[in-house]
Amino acid sequence: QVQLVESGGGLVQPGGSLRLSCAAAGSIFSINAMGWYRQAPGKQRELVATITGRGVTNYADSVKGRFTISRDNAKNSVYLQMNSLKSEDTAVYYCNVDAITITSMRTYYDLWGQGTQVTVSS
Repeated sequence: QVQLVESGGGLVQPGGSLRLSCAAAGSIFSINAMGWYRQAPGKQRELVATITGRGVTNYADSVKGRFTISRDNAKNSVYLQMNSLKSEDTAVYYCNVDAITITSMRTYYDLWGQGTQVTVSS
């Protein structure tokens, strides 16, 4: 069994910073692309950033230059450094893995974390 465990959300003032973390728990053999998505109240879930196994990144236009996604393959983890936060960044942030293989060679697809709330407000 595999699960994604997120941490790092909270309340921050506009212009502030937060760092989200997501770790894959279980007997992990390999992880493909990892990413962060967010869902604001009354809106659909949207892509924030993704990173491939080789470190190629992709960002939503709304966060380019402010957010940085990174991963530590040794720790089976992905991170999202969020700087210059705006009120419109307020949302529940979800970690996603598109494919993860455990040591038994079973592969799980499209896994999601439980979500962590980020609130940007003065």
